Amino acid sequence: MSSWQMKGVSAFVRLAYKRRFATAAAGRSVLAKAKGRSAPPPGIRKRCTVTHRQVNGRDVYVLRSRRSTGPSEHSVIYLHGGAYTSEIVKEHWALVAHLAEQTGHDVHVPIYGLAPQHHALEALDLVTDLIKGLSRAGGRCYLAGDSAGGGLALLAAQAFAGDPQRPVAGLTTIAPWLDLTMSNPEIPAVERTDPWLTRAGLHPIAASWAGETPLTDPRLSPLYGRLDDLPPLQILVGTRDITLPDCRALKDRVAPGTPITYHEEPDAIHVYPLLPVPEAEQGREAIVDHIRKTLP
Repeated sequence: MSSWQMKGVSAFVRLAYKRRFATAAAGRSVLAKAKGRSAPPPGIRKRCTVTHRQVNGRDVYVLRSRRSTGPSEHSVIYLHGGAYTSEIVKEHWALVAHLAEQTGHDVHVPIYGLAPQHHALEALDLVTDLIKGLSRAGGRCYLAGDSAGGGLALLAAQAFAGDPQRPVAGLTTIAPWLDLTMSNPEIPAVERTDPWLTRAGLHPIAASWAGETPLTDPRLSPLYGRLDDLPPLQILVGTRDITLPDCRALKDRVAPGTPITYHEEPDAIHVYPLLPVPEAEQGREAIVDHIRKTLP
């Protein structure tokens, strides 16, 4: 990306998002904000066929390429970001549709409950029950998610570590939120260059999402969880993203023998594959390529 393009994107993010997370009060304001709609927008329905069902009382949307003649044997599950308190948005749906179109696999999107009305363990139960249901039909699942959703995807994969059926075939995490304490001593240096996220605004959100469960519980913060017997793992993160230090820690801590594809995009900001930036296309295609190589 050219310097002027990066400055333009950074200015946009600062105006649109940074002040939402700049202080603890700002974080509490985000928590209190009314939730918006979660159904796929009309433009997505023109690109993919969309079906709907419920799991554990929560909506699950399934996007299928219009070139497909029927349900795919294996599935992708996409978990959206939003700091566990903001709803799925059009940028998420655009990526989901892209994955459905380019891989040929059905993409299931569970609409998990958000803080402050809902809590972490509810979301993990929803995703693991969705995986179990799909695996009972004989298929395997590929998990993908961004930011908070990336952390949730890793949590779900960890829940099946050691399962002889190996229902989770692979995993992509885009700038995942790996440790809700955000206590990595390398974060402050990166935070100064991140135009979007700050720990001050995220701390009250993390506390709300955790409820009475400690932030370091491995069912909330996957960096404290099991890092062996994981499926092939892909991590994408920008170098101006406060999730970067924990992404590096995850890369270093994953048990030997786990296939891992790790990419740091220079000067890129949070969840860059979802954003209107030049490097996003390469990031999206890397995800598609990993899914194609990993799912049978």
